[in-house]
Amino acid sequence: MREIVFDTETTGLDPLQGHRVVEIGCVELMNLVATGRTWHSYLNPERDMPVEASIVHGLKDEFLVNQPLFASIADGFLEFIGDSPIIAHNASFDMGFINAELTRHGYKALAKDRAIDTVAMARRRFPGAPASLDALCKRFGVDLSGRKVHGALLDAQLLAEVYLELRGGRQPGLQMEAETAPVAENVVVEERVREYMTPRAHAPSDEELLAHEAFLAQIKDPIWKRT
Repeated sequence: MREIVFDTETTGLDPLQGHRVVEIGCVELMNLVATGRTWHSYLNPERDMPVEASIVHGLKDEFLVNQPLFASIADGFLEFIGDSPIIAHNASFDMGFINAELTRHGYKALAKDRAIDTVAMARRRFPGAPASLDALCKRFGVDLSGRKVHGALLDAQLLAEVYLELRGGRQPGLQMEAETAPVAENVVVEERVREYMTPRAHAPSDEELLAHEAFLAQIKDPIWKRT
């Protein structure tokens, strides 16, 4: 089973207000294990970067102006994700921005039903608890020491670990470790001597049968005598 964990960084919160994608990061999973294959690109948003957004991800106009336009990376992005399910944290946000970019450049929008939202997964599993990526990383012990600001590829890599935990933990890795664990040599297995009790007779005695008939006679209008 192939899945793609992805994240975006943007100039703001709403593509309908002219905000654009400035970074995309993708991580490939195969059977819930990261394969090491990633896809990443910064983008020239063709507009200014608001200070509020720059504080979040650290990307500035002077850097982004030299990055490729979305139109030039769209084919590579679509080829990488293929038709695989897409995992995102607050998926409606990232899917909304990606689809805005795709339709702006003449591409077909990605189907919303192929997106898996880890925020929704976290809220179902931990009702009432914080569901931010930072909070989930801390809950599951995912290392955040290298994360000073938001970054699409780094956040996708962190989310891949969180997603695995939300799906039930690191069983694939543990299972492989168990399969490859060395077998101890010279192990003496002590054979137990089992003592069995003599089987008792299970057929009822005549006294038990008479007591049963007397008990049944006390039941008024039993259903097994109805016609």
